[in-house]
Amino acid sequence: MKKTISEIRKEGICALSKALGPVDMARFIQSYESGSGDYTKERHEWLPDDTEALNQRLLERENQRKKV
Repeated sequence: MKKTISEIRKEGICALSKALGPVDMARFIQSYESGSGDYTKERHEWLPDDTEALNQRLLERENQRKKV
């Protein structure tokens, strides 16, 4: 059964609290920023138009790492 986002958040907070304690959990959550901008409008600035070329570069990079 698929969990709701509310259930996931509740479980995440519980897990963080258990692992970090309540004070460090709060500090961890505060360390995240909501960000800015509009991903949908701005993604063309950093994503290539040619996804095949991107895929090829990723495959080449992966092959290079396997050789090392």
